[in-house]
Amino acid sequence: MLLLACVLALNTADAGVIGAIVEQLQAALHIGNTQIGVLTAAPSLVGAVATVPVGMLADRVPRVPLLAGSIVLWSAAMVVGGLATSYGWLLASRVALGAVTATAGPTVASLTGDLFPPRERAGIYGRILAGELIGAGFGLVVGGNVAAELSWRASFWFVAVLGLLLAAAVWRLLPEPGRGAQGPARAGARGGGEAAQQAVDQSGVRPRPESVPTTDPSRMSLLQAARHVLRIRTNVIIIVASAIGYFFLAGLRTFAIVFVQHRYGVGRAGLSLLVPVIGLGALAGVLTAGRLADRLVRRGRIAARVLVPSAAYTASALLFLPGLLTASAWLAMPLFFLAAAALAGANPPLDAVRLDVVHFGLWGRAESIRTILRMLGEAIAPVLFGWLSGVFAPGDHSGTGLDRVFLLALVPLLVNGLILLRARRDYPADVAAAMESERRFTAA
Repeated sequence: MLLLACVLALNTADAGVIGAIVEQLQAALHIGNTQIGVLTAAPSLVGAVATVPVGMLADRVPRVPLLAGSIVLWSAAMVVGGLATSYGWLLASRVALGAVTATAGPTVASLTGDLFPPRERAGIYGRILAGELIGAGFGLVVGGNVAAELSWRASFWFVAVLGLLLAAAVWRLLPEPGRGAQGPARAGARGGGEAAQQAVDQSGVRPRPESVPTTDPSRMSLLQAARHVLRIRTNVIIIVASAIGYFFLAGLRTFAIVFVQHRYGVGRAGLSLLVPVIGLGALAGVLTAGRLADRLVRRGRIAARVLVPSAAYTASALLFLPGLLTASAWLAMPLFFLAAAALAGANPPLDAVRLDVVHFGLWGRAESIRTILRMLGEAIAPVLFGWLSGVFAPGDHSGTGLDRVFLLALVPLLVNGLILLRARRDYPADVAAAMESERRFTAA
């Protein structure tokens, strides 16, 4: 669990570093907010393409060597980025970075499904996803301080060294589980079962026919796998919701430091306090929301893993709104703490749902399809946020333009809360379909 969390932490630390050194990069390379957004978007855009073949590999080759090798290449790309003497050079290193970061999503999802029992999926995913938040906060705080004391290049090299250490730890310590080792069919055969699946069985919910594969998932081509997972209604809904949530998070992660400094007049010392407070809120959200959803499922609320994220996205938008409107950092801090908790808390149950409604032989490819839309959202957000800030406040590098952009971006979060309500009707039938597909096609 710790190793998988560290993989996600490394994946987001890079974006945190970029967010922390915006002003240094603008001064050194003579660029604006839009170019900064492109630097953050490039890895996500390239990763969205690269995740397609990676998803196939995650379903067919040993996942631990694949993951360790990608971390080594990630560290090499960060070293090259730290050597950049021009914007084009730095951008090229970011493109290479995106090609290897695509490995994290499909491999972590597949390993999580096979290493941990289904009844604890949302709670386990919450602990693993805590790595994303810790990594982003680490990049913002430590990367910014390293850049202030040494240079922005040193912040790149620092996380590259951490990446090499993590690659060695993953290679030596992370076990390679059997395919489908924790799948619903096998859990039931061992007598353990899983709350959601037991509730579906007891309620007499019938599997949706189009959600049950007619071909062995291990033998499906990429096109066949994509068609199948996109016929699963619950899966499509959570893919859209997840992409919207990460869209907002990507824009926030890139421009939060600049916004807070100019909106609230906060200096480096104040940032060192504010960022961890908001980070702790997000951390509390991912650690509690998943466990809450699991507990509600065990109490008979079959659709809790989609209802909890629905409430979380709605609450996040309503809490961010007054925080963005106030000019007082002390008033904004508790609101941002709670809003970050709600925003981050939506992810663990959604990630558990993906494993619940898809055959274990398709976990890697299903995650790669979701990752495509997620990374496209993460790629578009920084560029769009940076461009709109210039449209709303031409020639102004203060927080005025970003203020309006963040307010506008709250609308999709509210929409997320509504579309997830739709999934509560489809989720039980799709869980039943996943159970039926594992009964028909169980890997050796």
